[in-house]
Amino acid sequence: MADNKKPFYITTPIYYVNAAPHLGTAYCTILCDVQARFRRAMGQDVKFLTGLDEHGEKVQRAAEDHGKTPQEWCDSLAPAFHDIWNTLEISNDDFIRTTQPRQIRAVQHLWDRMKDAGYIYKDSYDGWYCVHEETYYTETQVSKSDEDHGVVGRHLCPECQRELQRVKEESWFFKLSAFQDRLLKLYDEHPDFVMPAFRMNEVRSFVESGLRDISVSRTSFDWGIPVPFDDKHVTYVWFDALLNYATAVGFGDPDMADEYARRWPAQYHVVGKDIIRFHCVIWPAMLMAIGEALPEHVFAHGFLMVRNEETGQGEKMSKSRGNAIAPQDVIDMLGVEGYRYYFMTDCVPGEDGAISYSRMTQVYNADLANSWGNLVSRSLNMSAKYFDGKTPELPEGWADRANPLKDIADGLVDRYVAAMSVFDYVSAKNAVLELVHAANHYIEDSAPWAVAKDPARADELEQIITNLLEAIRISAHLFAPFMPQTSAEVLRRMSLADEADTTDLIAACQWGGLASGAAVTKGDALFPRLDVKKG
Repeated sequence: MADNKKPFYITTPIYYVNAAPHLGTAYCTILCDVQARFRRAMGQDVKFLTGLDEHGEKVQRAAEDHGKTPQEWCDSLAPAFHDIWNTLEISNDDFIRTTQPRQIRAVQHLWDRMKDAGYIYKDSYDGWYCVHEETYYTETQVSKSDEDHGVVGRHLCPECQRELQRVKEESWFFKLSAFQDRLLKLYDEHPDFVMPAFRMNEVRSFVESGLRDISVSRTSFDWGIPVPFDDKHVTYVWFDALLNYATAVGFGDPDMADEYARRWPAQYHVVGKDIIRFHCVIWPAMLMAIGEALPEHVFAHGFLMVRNEETGQGEKMSKSRGNAIAPQDVIDMLGVEGYRYYFMTDCVPGEDGAISYSRMTQVYNADLANSWGNLVSRSLNMSAKYFDGKTPELPEGWADRANPLKDIADGLVDRYVAAMSVFDYVSAKNAVLELVHAANHYIEDSAPWAVAKDPARADELEQIITNLLEAIRISAHLFAPFMPQTSAEVLRRMSLADEADTTDLIAACQWGGLASGAAVTKGDALFPRLDVKKG
């Protein structure tokens, strides 16, 4: 259950600027946005951070390939991220770029703290490195990867199967090996540090297999934050990037000491499962080394796969296979709110999700067009038609009268909050749809069009329409984190626009909050049915 007295800090990973935003980055960002909106509705003081990772050899090479300086390359790509987040209604409070002065200051402060703590030392590195993954690999890892892929004469990255480079250079090292026992103790004492729970097994196994000290500086290129006490070295990209979460709330900035004390640690880092080791092993070890508090949870989401309609199996998305889907493709089909709803409620956070245009159409039509949109349209139309364009004058004691919708609504918000608080968006959605479906059945069972023909049943008609409008009001609040503009529009049509920015969701969703005699507008269909199925 959300604690509305505590500040809430949630972060996405910072995204590489080597390519435009894609379906996976959008998925992760909306995951965080839904949680941030939910927490704000619960009255929490939320900070929601996203941003860009702009240093490293991969960025420098991409810039050279495009005839730009690294900073010019980063500046040319940053607007694409701002634009897509604006389009997708992302409500981030901050957008950090690792080339900003605040990050440079913070990283150099980290270096000084690490040196003072005695957890870094200079040595030479001789081993395998993947530029794309920005990761070093052991001989054992490389040999196994080569064996798995039947490679002779070349060495491939265990993650992306690109060819590795042999790197030999002087480097500063972080004593990661010193934190093996402390990390295992962390996992024992805080089993929900890694979420979902099954991801913890992967992290624990990795740490138990033994940790090696890691290289955290480079001399072979210069696109990075200089090491403050050794100007021949720049910071290894992950040692820089991970710190962004603390930088954004004031780490290393004396003028932000109060903000840092209030905001840190983060409650949630939301990341893709492919970078879980960096966030659940290296990052907490770095914080342990300098005596800073650890984030409370790292939530790792799965990958989005494209469903093969013939086999029913999920396949990796790629341009070469011709199955790549761009965010704009889905926006054009479902609209922004439909996009948000589909990815947040049909793909289980934490697990890989198999997506397809046909499934998108199915979910959109079933949940949004036929159920939610249809309920709103019919109910507001009847209220306007039978009660002179207003909500009914509420019958005395109407909120206390037993009816099937009130029975479902009672306790609904508690179930919803419990699910949302742990990113169980599917269960939260199902709880709301339970009320929506019941309301649609209630229309058929109560037949208000027949009741309206009998003046003697006027009180009954008032009760029916009032119950429907109250179910819609509550559902709009609960759907708001997923579809903020749609919920705001529904409340506006009921003259309840002031409720859209509630900071007391539990109170707002108690049965009986509907106002009488308020203007009601039917408006256009919220979700026109999709008749054309793609793919």
